[in-house]
Amino acid sequence: MAAPPPAAAAAGPHSVFVYGTLMAEEVVRVLLGRAPPSSPALLPGHRRFSLRGRVYPAILPAPGYAVSGKVFKGLTDRELHVFDMFEDEYVKKTVDVSLADTLEKSLAYAYIWGNEGDPNLYGEWDYEEWRKVHLKDYLEMTQEFMDEIVQF
Repeated sequence: MAAPPPAAAAAGPHSVFVYGTLMAEEVVRVLLGRAPPSSPALLPGHRRFSLRGRVYPAILPAPGYAVSGKVFKGLTDRELHVFDMFEDEYVKKTVDVSLADTLEKSLAYAYIWGNEGDPNLYGEWDYEEWRKVHLKDYLEMTQEFMDEIVQF
């Protein structure tokens, strides 16, 4: 079950920290029809993992680690709902991130892997490698996802 949103973000606009496939603006454009403004960011106290059999990563709380990514800002309630449906294997939580461009701390949602003992977690997921090897097919899958949810 998703954590309740922070009071200031209850009705949007929302901020979301992304650290995997959603760092690709091409994917976000398919999902939202736009690429919202973003800032590079760091999520302390978490670690990014690869998942066996999947092309996307997971993050879990891990003291002494930090995950680099970016924060999309100004998402509407509808856009947040699309992200929630797309990231349905994860638990949405409110986290404190550090914005790399201003060094400010900011609250944002993040999609955290729900199974800390998952035996399929391993190593470090590589964004650049994913872009080279999987982006084209991932964009097709993302478009199919959007075509399906439009039918509901």
